[in-house]
Amino acid sequence: MSRTYSTDLVDTVKEVGPYRLGIDLADTCIKANFPASYIAQVFDTTRQTIHTWFRGGHIRHKKRAKIETFIQLVEEDFQRGLLPCKNLADARAYLKDMIGRPIKVG
Repeated sequence: MSRTYSTDLVDTVKEVGPYRLGIDLADTCIKANFPASYIAQVFDTTRQTIHTWFRGGHIRHKKRAKIETFIQLVEEDFQRGLLPCKNLADARAYLKDMIGRPIKVG
């Protein structure tokens, strides 16, 4: 089962000042109730890389456009009332529909 986000990360996201793409991604994922392990699959990377991004770490140029588009689409779905996800199954189904391939559990 996926773990929830730490209070330290949630506080960091709330306190950040200048625009940081990874922290914006973290904010979006926290609000949408997406586990980091699922987001790692969306971006074809590791969970550890996702956590590095969430804390403001370097994001390679080739991933930036995909992340920006992902954030934009998720924000639009917030406006439509489709998010946040109520549970892990909803998150998995939502992300599967978004990327067109299954999200693996565990």
